[in-house]
Amino acid sequence: MSEAAAPAEGDIAPDFELETDTEGTIHLSDFRGRKVVLYFYPKDNTSGCTAEAIDFTALKDEFEKTDAVIIGVSPDTVRKHANFRAKHDLGILLAADPEKKVVQTYGVWKEKSMYGRKYMGVERSTFLIDREGRIARVWRKVKVKGHAQEVLEEARKLP
Repeated sequence: MSEAAAPAEGDIAPDFELETDTEGTIHLSDFRGRKVVLYFYPKDNTSGCTAEAIDFTALKDEFEKTDAVIIGVSPDTVRKHANFRAKHDLGILLAADPEKKVVQTYGVWKEKSMYGRKYMGVERSTFLIDREGRIARVWRKVKVKGHAQEVLEEARKLP
């Protein structure tokens, strides 16, 4: 999917169906009427992804006060998500996208480069979705430090 086709602020967030490690199958539309923090991350149990999941978990109660649910999505399997949750005592929803359909729909499956080697992977990104299912805010190429707090502040501003 081309970058131009990626959903942007003001667009209706594309619905999806994904398996989670705790709630069975979820659809984004299941959360209509609530705010949703939909964040995409590259891989369970890597340093940045672990820090981000721990940060969102630490603020979960504050997000719930704004009536927001947090959903982390990566191409990892449900089993890897379950191990990740247990290892780090995570309290957020983790959705598995091993077929990479949702990461492609949201335009976060990108060519990346490390040590001169090019490969495809998830660009760390967050979408804040309002109660009507519209994308209120998008963060791309997220830096983990302070990110969960910034998303919380934006969630508090939404009605």
